[in-house]
Amino acid sequence: MFNGILIQKDENGYHANISQIDESQLPEGDVTVQVNYSSLNYKDGLAISGKSPVVRQFPMVPGIDLAGTVIESATSKYNVGDHVVLNGWGVGEKHWGGLAQIARLNSQWLIPLPKGLTPKQAMAIGTAGYTAMLAVMALEKNGIAPHSGKILVTGANGGVGSFAIAILSRLGYQVIASTGRPEESEYLIHQLGAAEVIDRKELSEPGKPLMKERWAGAVDSVGSYTLANVCASTAYGGTVAACGLAQGMDLNCSVAPFILRGVTLAGIDSVMRPYADRVSAWERLANIVDASLLEKISAEIPLTQVIPTIAKLMDGKVRGRVIVNLQD
Repeated sequence: MFNGILIQKDENGYHANISQIDESQLPEGDVTVQVNYSSLNYKDGLAISGKSPVVRQFPMVPGIDLAGTVIESATSKYNVGDHVVLNGWGVGEKHWGGLAQIARLNSQWLIPLPKGLTPKQAMAIGTAGYTAMLAVMALEKNGIAPHSGKILVTGANGGVGSFAIAILSRLGYQVIASTGRPEESEYLIHQLGAAEVIDRKELSEPGKPLMKERWAGAVDSVGSYTLANVCASTAYGGTVAACGLAQGMDLNCSVAPFILRGVTLAGIDSVMRPYADRVSAWERLANIVDASLLEKISAEIPLTQVIPTIAKLMDGKVRGRVIVNLQD
């Protein structure tokens, strides 16, 4: 028996609770992992709160992230004792995830823990940092360099936003941070490295098809009107990496930025990303992100605090990353 969060949908409705789970209940997979750490992401918040139907089958253990140690293996890819990381692949939605002390998984979903990172540090980065790195790599692929101009990061106080600012600033970019919490400006500038902070209200309402060119590129985790205005304010030849929908899934914009300014809208999927892309992104993260940043950007909680913390996360009251310690 082991502990985990179990989401049920039955005659009593939709509910998530800490439960004792028997190992015989685990789904199929060729690798069994003792989970050392997981983390909390916006999608985990949707799953646990039930605010969006991201969970596809019940019962379900949520948790789209995990870092742990292989304790059983039916594949030559991994041996008992190997340290591994998982992000995405529908884990926590269609397959039992990381918010439990043991997980049984498909070995193709795993990558080795990057050299230089502990399991705790890997989950301080988690899907948020991994997604931010993929977004930065998309900007680089499209020729956006530090000399190109300022880079906007929306949702700056969230996990993806925090990491995007930190990564970009460490690579020499001048970053504009957009946030709905201006009281966090000191954190964004002095801790993460943003050069400037703007209020998200500047971008969150319906705007014009084309607006003044303000940035060479952007990392957007908000979507909706914000993303439309970000594109409308991107300079000629710029790139916007879109990786979230905190404001909404809609995109009410015109084609003007794309056909008149040559702006590229690059979609960032972290869930089904090929193995080589995952390894490349994580290797970059291990080289760019240092332990001092992870301490500033993350907080650790036990499994017993996950559900109350999710309520704060969904209310936008959580800054940076939340690591879940599953070893106790």
